[in-house]
Amino acid sequence: MTTVLIATTAALAVATLAGWLLNRRSGNVREIDQESAQGAQGGTTDTEDLGLSRTGPTVVHFSAPWCGPCDRVRRVVDQVCGDLGDVAHVEIDLDANPVAARRFSVLSLPTTLIFDIDGRQRYRASGVPKAADLRSALQPLLA
Repeated sequence: MTTVLIATTAALAVATLAGWLLNRRSGNVREIDQESAQGAQGGTTDTEDLGLSRTGPTVVHFSAPWCGPCDRVRRVVDQVCGDLGDVAHVEIDLDANPVAARRFSVLSLPTTLIFDIDGRQRYRASGVPKAADLRSALQPLLA
């Protein structure tokens, strides 16, 4: 009986640690290295089909109708874009546009990308980003 209790406790501890390690980056807005971003896109920054703004930065949010957290991302991004003014928001349905998802290596939902005015990917977040993190990533792009 004691061995079963110890084994169960150890399994729960390992599962908790594994979950924490897998989710610790969720929602964090990370800056993208331009060389690796171009490599992931086949050496180009072909973004014409995404509907990016030509007057300011654009937040591109990959989602799907069946994705629960995608609604939370939509609310956060709408709030931040509304507060900052010159930031566009484009939502791309993963099911309807799998080519764009593959081009930007979207492996999980929700995924949020931030593009500058020149159409270069500058930041990326998997999971639900915090509004403050999005604001701090977008403000330097509003020149």
